[in-house]
Amino acid sequence: MSQEKEFEIVREFEVDVPPEKVWEAVTTGTGGYLWPMEPPEPRVGGAGPFGSTVTAWDPPRHYTSRSEDVPFPTQSLNQLDYTIEPRDEGRRAWVRYVHSGIFTDDWNNQYDGASKHTNFYLHTLREYLTHFAPAPVAFAQVNGPAASATAGGLAAAAKALGLADDAAAGAEVGVQGPAGRPMDAVLDYRSPYFIGLRTSGALVRFFGRGHWGAPLGVSVHDFAPDADARANETAWQDWLNGVFGRS
Repeated sequence: MSQEKEFEIVREFEVDVPPEKVWEAVTTGTGGYLWPMEPPEPRVGGAGPFGSTVTAWDPPRHYTSRSEDVPFPTQSLNQLDYTIEPRDEGRRAWVRYVHSGIFTDDWNNQYDGASKHTNFYLHTLREYLTHFAPAPVAFAQVNGPAASATAGGLAAAAKALGLADDAAAGAEVGVQGPAGRPMDAVLDYRSPYFIGLRTSGALVRFFGRGHWGAPLGVSVHDFAPDADARANETAWQDWLNGVFGRS
């Protein structure tokens, strides 16, 4: 039986950067906090990412993209809407983000995953804006083997990193990355579903997608001048395979 049903996820936040910097991040700098996407054509009716259409374009205040041909089997409509307003005479920005559309299957699971991912992605956006934007980024993203697709997958990754059970968001931590390489980082996000590490030159994110039946994911947003996306991809894929027992 179809579970087709509309959804809407609404978030608001403030960030200590001007509205223009937020606008640049959500239109042309998505690789810094999400993943690289083709920038939208800067006009209403223009082409947006993943086959979407720009339905609102008012820089740096309002941007909306809408897709009625979503390339995912669990969705038939997707819309992303950003409203950005200045605060403190333009030194800060207030952002209202609305993700809406139609999920077509397993609505409760899809909504729960989308809602929790939204919290993490928007947190990563603020980390990017505050610490790295508009630096160029080398983006890498990998998924663990099938054995990582469990509710305990994220805990296994945390253990492999050497992250203490009582380490909370905001703590300065020393962890072990690929090939046992030590990494000094700030644990900028921690929940039962996601872990965020911020080093001096990168944002490393861990996605416990086993809660929704998918393998654990790792993304690396590397802002170092000599960043190598392919090397990061290989290193973290080997790390995931080692953690979850695939040679």
